[in-house]
Amino acid sequence: MPTFTVYKGSSDGSIVKSSTTRPDLSGTQVLVRITASGVCGTDEHYRQADMALGHEGAGIVEDLGPAVKHLKPGDRVGWGYEHDNCGMCTMCLSGRDHFCPSREFYGFANLDQGSFASHAVWKEDWLFRIPDSISDTEAAPLMCGGATVFNALRFYGIKSTDRVGIMGVGGLGHLAIQFASKMGCDVVVFSGTDGKREEAVRLGAKEFVAMKGKGAEELREGIGRRLDVLLVTMSRQPDWSVMLPLMAPDSIIFPISISQDDLKVPYDYLLQWGVRIQGTVVAPRAVHRQMLEFAALHQIKPMINKFPLTQEGITNAMQTLKDGKMRYRGVLIPEE
Repeated sequence: MPTFTVYKGSSDGSIVKSSTTRPDLSGTQVLVRITASGVCGTDEHYRQADMALGHEGAGIVEDLGPAVKHLKPGDRVGWGYEHDNCGMCTMCLSGRDHFCPSREFYGFANLDQGSFASHAVWKEDWLFRIPDSISDTEAAPLMCGGATVFNALRFYGIKSTDRVGIMGVGGLGHLAIQFASKMGCDVVVFSGTDGKREEAVRLGAKEFVAMKGKGAEELREGIGRRLDVLLVTMSRQPDWSVMLPLMAPDSIIFPISISQDDLKVPYDYLLQWGVRIQGTVVAPRAVHRQMLEFAALHQIKPMINKFPLTQEGITNAMQTLKDGKMRYRGVLIPEE
């Protein structure tokens, strides 16, 4: 049986080069040759699992199952965190397929397939055409990082008149700044120090707040109009007693990045002013497609560091990410 290369995690966290059998394509299955893979913080969470790593894939269609209707060999496509759903539940039928009880997510299903690989096999319904104006290298980080921040803004109806706060100028934050500003929002960026001020403004921020050493009262006086929306894109939780007074009545907070700690929030402010904390995860297919179209239209592109798609390259990329030195999304590129 033919095989292709995959790179897997292991119990000690080292990257293992392995292979998986290429199945005889059935139904709507599509074989994709991978040309770029994003490196996401979620990949680090599964580094000690015996599974193919990577979930921000971009590549070229090479072969098709007999029931594929819309793709053809040579098409450029990408995929993200979700791989399948039931298609029949209320969530699926109402355009909220990312909340399907039978959804198949990275780390929970299809463990022999990943974007840290030479090829992958996915269903046609979960592959997204890459617009011509976006390269494969640029597209890969949009498949999870871009979809995640865009979904928070699009799926929950954030308006161009909203004042949007973004905490963190990193892998998610630098994309969130671009999407929110191109949507017409008044973007305020919060970071620890002044180090990323010029970059944040260049990406679209109207205001930049260096938070280190400042308390709630000083921050509240400094930002003027309160926030209608706050996207928390840091890898740790903020000091909620400092951030909540910055929120406007009936505002919404999206804790987007993953923290292993329990969410502990002083909820008197939530009660008095109707502030919501909204969970969100990646994007349903319709919103994912809109994200790519919007990014192409407005030339929203990730800032990337390239690494070879090899054992050594993956190890170096993940260490760079873990050390907080990635500016801002790592992308793995197959060697010629």
